[in-house]
Amino acid sequence: MVNIGYYNGKTGLIEEMTIPMNDRVTYFGDGVYDATYSKNHIIFALDDHLDRFYNSCRLLKIPFDMPREELAATLKDLVNKVDDGETFVYWQATRGTGMRNHAFPGTKPNLLITVSPCKFKNVYEKIKVITLEDTRFFHCNIKTLNLIPSVLAAEATKQAGCGESVFYRIRDGKKIVTECAHSNVSMLKDGKFVTAPLSNLILPGITRKHLIEICKELGIPVEEREYTLEELFDADEIIVSSSGSLGIGVCEMDKKPVGGKDEALLRKIQDAYQKRLAEATAV
Repeated sequence: MVNIGYYNGKTGLIEEMTIPMNDRVTYFGDGVYDATYSKNHIIFALDDHLDRFYNSCRLLKIPFDMPREELAATLKDLVNKVDDGETFVYWQATRGTGMRNHAFPGTKPNLLITVSPCKFKNVYEKIKVITLEDTRFFHCNIKTLNLIPSVLAAEATKQAGCGESVFYRIRDGKKIVTECAHSNVSMLKDGKFVTAPLSNLILPGITRKHLIEICKELGIPVEEREYTLEELFDADEIIVSSSGSLGIGVCEMDKKPVGGKDEALLRKIQDAYQKRLAEATAV
């Protein structure tokens, strides 16, 4: 064959293969992969790559139970079916298939493999490079499909019997609140609405934007500033906001009671948001 694709036992040309829409990888990037090359239909350093692959599954808590020997044999068999002896060999395991939900679905993992012709680079030919700041983990403001941290947090939240988790970053020894696993978090303190400022560290939530507008319409002072986890524990009310939850209050955090000190103001904001929703969706 010119190339070959594999998905849970089915094979064919890569261009003709498909995967389920509900494969977790399409929504969350919820999977792991490894890759190497073959020469003369022999996969180079396969044991090393399998070590890393199975370790990645373990660290991401993907219950990939295909025996190592079976996976190795499958990879070798697919490599031998491709005409070209020099190929790029790629495989990935995802957490499985299920309706979109951040928490683990409890389904069997999916295995995808591709083998396609690819020549080794000329090791003696030097290349040019550029330098860039490493910002791979500082793009929270982008609603990206790379949701592994949120997926892991959602599962931990479910296991704890809670509805959301609050993220913080440690800076100068202080725990600075940023956002939630898939929501924004704000607080009411001394009659003010306090929320983290927009930056690359939080998602610019649409509901957050509407809450700020509503507070200003109601004459409630708004502060967009950094605040600590300690401040959040001491808040009069904590508000978790998303397109699904709008602005919902919090009664407990880390098994400690929180909020409940200004429920009248919280209800005033919630009522105003419900009115805005009703007016915008009236038929």
